[in-house]
Amino acid sequence: MTTPHPMTTPVVAALRPTPVDSATLSALHDRLVRAADDEGLLDVVYTIHPSPVGPLLLVATSGGLLRVAFEREDHDAVLSRIAGRVSSRILEAPDRLAETAGQLDEYFAGRRREFTLPLDRSLSSGFRREVQDHLRAIPYGHTETYTEVATLLGRPQAVRAVGSGCATNPLPLVLPCHRVLRSDGTLGGYAGGLAAKAALLELEAAA
Repeated sequence: MTTPHPMTTPVVAALRPTPVDSATLSALHDRLVRAADDEGLLDVVYTIHPSPVGPLLLVATSGGLLRVAFEREDHDAVLSRIAGRVSSRILEAPDRLAETAGQLDEYFAGRRREFTLPLDRSLSSGFRREVQDHLRAIPYGHTETYTEVATLLGRPQAVRAVGSGCATNPLPLVLPCHRVLRSDGTLGGYAGGLAAKAALLELEAAA
């Protein structure tokens, strides 16, 4: 009598995992998000949204938009830092960031000049936050230099600190640090890379 190969027995076949389609997985994930939200267990939500300057990580809390990060910043590393600093209770929830994604799409399409979103500013403090708060006062299509920003904030010698405030801006695009240039008119630095900074300035100049 021939013994069946162990990998073909009915018992083993029954134990093999059944493939789950993407729609079912998505529905299960949505249920998880809703359940966590209902239980007050969802502190931080995120999504990755496509844009002309690459995929953007959007992160929010109940207080508002917390973080916008470019791909070159390493999205996983950004989320890891947020988990350590804000909360480890993080879930992907695109629906919760639909308004942010929509306003970004309008901006890139040239139909929006400023963002009207609630912001969670808990990742910024001190003079860096003063710098980042000032960024919203720079009009669409205009630029200021690091020196001009320092002077306007009453600290004309704090040019390097202004650069640091721009470099550590947790909400690029929404708080438009791309509108700050070096005194000689060159781009300076940018978290999204100089190509992205140039593209944003070109977009606004064309409007």
